[in-house]
Amino acid sequence: MTNNDILRRLRYTFSLKDAYVKEIFSAADSSVTRDQIVAWMTKEGEEGYTSMADQELATFLNGFINVKRGKREGEQPIPEKRLNNNAIFMKLRIALNLKAEDILDIMQLAEFNMSKHELSAFFRKPDNKHYRECKDQILRNFILGLQRKFRPE
Repeated sequence: MTNNDILRRLRYTFSLKDAYVKEIFSAADSSVTRDQIVAWMTKEGEEGYTSMADQELATFLNGFINVKRGKREGEQPIPEKRLNNNAIFMKLRIALNLKAEDILDIMQLAEFNMSKHELSAFFRKPDNKHYRECKDQILRNFILGLQRKFRPE
């Protein structure tokens, strides 16, 4: 999955208008133009498409956390220059204030089964022996489950 796909799916899931996407970036102390947002939403291969960098998606997700949960006291987190599916999954979990059971329920909505132990492996530090890399299929099914939960139509 590309960063553009993730942003596009989150935007659809939570019915985010361009102005609200700009607010989310502002909540992470960053600014984007409407033209940038439109370029990110454009399908790959179409005219005007711009690839979204990892740092830009990290900024969006940090802003999403701030919008959903409120800004934390003190210095704001610095957006990562390199982002992987585990970090994206973790940021979405934090933003939506989800417990393991909630995530498993969301995965069920996407008709994807996994155990609590499998799930916890995605949220461990990479040097932990039980750490497991989150593949695109897992993240795609999680976002699909979110869509089915927040946009049931």
